[in-house]
Amino acid sequence: MNRRDFLATGLAAGAAVAVSSTDTQAETKSSGKHQFKLNYAPHFGMFRNLAGEDLIDQLKFMADQGFTALEDNGMKNRPTDVQEKIAREMERLGMTMGVFVATADFQNPTFASGRQDYRDKVLADIKASLEVAKRVNAKWCTVVPGTFDHRQPMGYQTANVIELLKRCSEICEPAGLVMVLEPLNHWTNHPELFLHKIPQAYMICKSVASPSCKILFDIYHQQITEGNLIPNIDKAWDEIPYFQIGDNPGRKEPGTGEINYRNIFKHIYEKGFKGVMGMEHGNSRPGKEGDQAVIDAYVAHDQF
Repeated sequence: MNRRDFLATGLAAGAAVAVSSTDTQAETKSSGKHQFKLNYAPHFGMFRNLAGEDLIDQLKFMADQGFTALEDNGMKNRPTDVQEKIAREMERLGMTMGVFVATADFQNPTFASGRQDYRDKVLADIKASLEVAKRVNAKWCTVVPGTFDHRQPMGYQTANVIELLKRCSEICEPAGLVMVLEPLNHWTNHPELFLHKIPQAYMICKSVASPSCKILFDIYHQQITEGNLIPNIDKAWDEIPYFQIGDNPGRKEPGTGEINYRNIFKHIYEKGFKGVMGMEHGNSRPGKEGDQAVIDAYVAHDQF
């Protein structure tokens, strides 16, 4: 499931210790509320077969299974009354709101070009996101800084990105909203996007030098782009307030691909991470069985 699908709807391997999907099924079945060590955040639709189509019912189901956060990329596009209803229920359930998408363009060099019309659009998106964040009690919002501008050398493009992010940060800082920049892979999903590596995002965040400009470390994307996951997490740690999850290949729940998620979760937990782990992936199987398989995978991989 690619990033565009999530937006439209709402939106290495360690063989000795890795948990395969078969192992996950054999090892555990979720029975009631699990006390997860990390704040894993499902998204709407992930458990619709077990919880039903109603969004509030889905929230209740997530909480009943022990999940303590929600991720909703498309929250900004939901009607205001729906946003408020979701926020009230999340507060009642004691759930944390994860990211929603503040601004993202997969076709145009919105940040890299330096064009004023693109800058104006981005700044308007960020200003509108402040109201959404206030309404749904969100601390983080995702920023995808558009495509390359092939008419300019990379240095000028990077300078344009940094300059616009500084402007965005000036808007976000007074409200305490944190933009998280998401590097997305070139090889499988997004070959033209400007931001694609963690060291690149780290350099940009250091240059912007704002508490409102940080990194979203999507483990799926970075396994494809550069691997070396745990060392890169360590090197960029002071700029990472948010993670997203998805196994590779396939971008489904942990245990369906090559990533040793049990070790990665353990490492992140032992570093003291208290933020949200967004479950930005699809279900490997259809129907109620597929919904349950996702729950069982997280229960299994959280046992470290």
